[in-house]
Amino acid sequence: MDHYAAAMKGVILTVCPRARIVDISHEVGAFDIAEGAYTIAQAYAFFPPGTVHVVVVDPGVGSARRPILMEASGQLFVAPDNGVLSMIYRREKHRIRLIAREEYFRQPVSPTFHGRDIFAPVAAHLAAGVRPARIGPPIRDYQGGFPLAERTGKRTWTGRILKIDRFGNVITSFHALEFPRLEQRDFTLLAGGYEIETLARHYAEAPPGELVAIVGSGGYLEISINRDSAARRIACEAGAAVELKMR
Repeated sequence: MDHYAAAMKGVILTVCPRARIVDISHEVGAFDIAEGAYTIAQAYAFFPPGTVHVVVVDPGVGSARRPILMEASGQLFVAPDNGVLSMIYRREKHRIRLIAREEYFRQPVSPTFHGRDIFAPVAAHLAAGVRPARIGPPIRDYQGGFPLAERTGKRTWTGRILKIDRFGNVITSFHALEFPRLEQRDFTLLAGGYEIETLARHYAEAPPGELVAIVGSGGYLEISINRDSAARRIACEAGAAVELKMR
């Protein structure tokens, strides 16, 4: 790991020495806003009220994209306005503010490292007790995020690979709640030229060596192989298209 995360932690501890820092992930793919959105959406609900999250997947750093603060689920989220928080604000009641008060920034602000100079110090000030209203005004014209699954036919939906976990499970953007009673229906999940037509309840239920679909712990359909890497088999990466067909 390079120095960037350590520099941000140093800024946080300088502003708020009593801060307790928990790393959710430093392994989101470079520039992959969708994977970042999935990652924070899978983790935030397990943190206590008052937690301040710093979410920096920021390919637009230094551009006209805005820094924002979201209040949702009794927690605070500091991030760029690029859709990286969209999976949470689709799920939770929320308020989004523009981060506008530069006295809470680290100066001078680097045009290429807003994580260190804007997001980290703002988060630290919030953790130290600064009220969200002091950070900036509410806004309504924030980024709406990205579609998770689009209907492209009468019984066909197109989605994407959100993440490949360290076990090689391929996590798609198809949420099981959007496709109820899937275990009772004939379906085909297409990815990387492979067709998956079996839904297993858990990994051990899958026949050895066979690609299966599983509803993962986050509620999304995954493509998996019992004790092997589905990602290696189908040779797909995060962001690749996947298709779900119902019959």
